[in-house]
Amino acid sequence: MPLDVALQDVVRLRKPHPCGGYEWTVVRLGADIGMACNTCQRRVLLPRREFEKRVKKFVTRQPRAADHAPKSSSHESGTGPTE
Repeated sequence: MPLDVALQDVVRLRKPHPCGGYEWTVVRLGADIGMACNTCQRRVLLPRREFEKRVKKFVTRQPRAADHAPKSSSHESGTGPTE
């Protein structure tokens, strides 16, 4: 099952970036995951599979769209106010 990732999530990777930073902010989603180093602001793209292998933990997570989806309403379709 793929890892549930959202924009602006902050992740800690297993190995440090050459600048010494471990934490990255997710800036792009798709087949590749775009990340920005929180220490030096360098941006990199990783294939999703490689990203999932390198992630050690989520430092902060953004609310998921499914968590805040509106509930289906019980309004009948096609009926409007009658006069």
